[in-house]
Amino acid sequence: MLISGLQKLTLLDFPGTVACTVFTAGCNFRCPFCHNAALVLPERIEGDPNGVATVLRFLKTRQGILEGVAITGGEPLLHADMADFLREIRALGYRIKLDTNGSFPERLESLIAEGLVDRVAMDVKNDPARYADTVGLRALDLGAVERSRDILMRGTVDYEFRTTVVKGLHTRESLLEAARWIAGAKEYYLQQYKDSGDLLDPRGLGPYSNQEMHTLRDAVAEILPCVQLRGVD
Repeated sequence: MLISGLQKLTLLDFPGTVACTVFTAGCNFRCPFCHNAALVLPERIEGDPNGVATVLRFLKTRQGILEGVAITGGEPLLHADMADFLREIRALGYRIKLDTNGSFPERLESLIAEGLVDRVAMDVKNDPARYADTVGLRALDLGAVERSRDILMRGTVDYEFRTTVVKGLHTRESLLEAARWIAGAKEYYLQQYKDSGDLLDPRGLGPYSNQEMHTLRDAVAEILPCVQLRGVD
């Protein structure tokens, strides 16, 4: 597993928890609005081959100070040795939050069954009909994503679904269909798209205004009353 970054303190990435954030390298999706292009494109990926050891040394020095570790990417579950890494973190007494695009349901289910994650944040990229286009692929096994959705909705681990809302990819209708696809979810967030300056392919994309985001939230709330906005004033 290649570690490409460590944010030593976050109060946002792991709700209710003083945490750090670990960034893994590599992703199997190519979402054009991705703000972590340097973690996704193979020709740009850089990382410390000793990154796992570096992170674990850091965590040992923060025991009693930090409460949790947020694992993000890229796509963390791309790495077959993720379970080994999480066992090491758990042995140090930390709570763990995992971000995923949902395309590795077997690995997700195994981590949950072993008690290696306390919270999972899964991206819901768009409604099923637009999923492949939204993640930048010609074809996609949506069944894998659906299995991850179902695993989380069993309620055996704390979870959230979230959609980054992008003008040019998402519409009111596509968000309503996405909401129907996860009907019954306990937490759902619409996140405002922001240009980080390092996107995969920003052509034709843009943000919805704050007012438009509130309007979209109100529409989705008719299907998913739990929906909230994130990153919006």
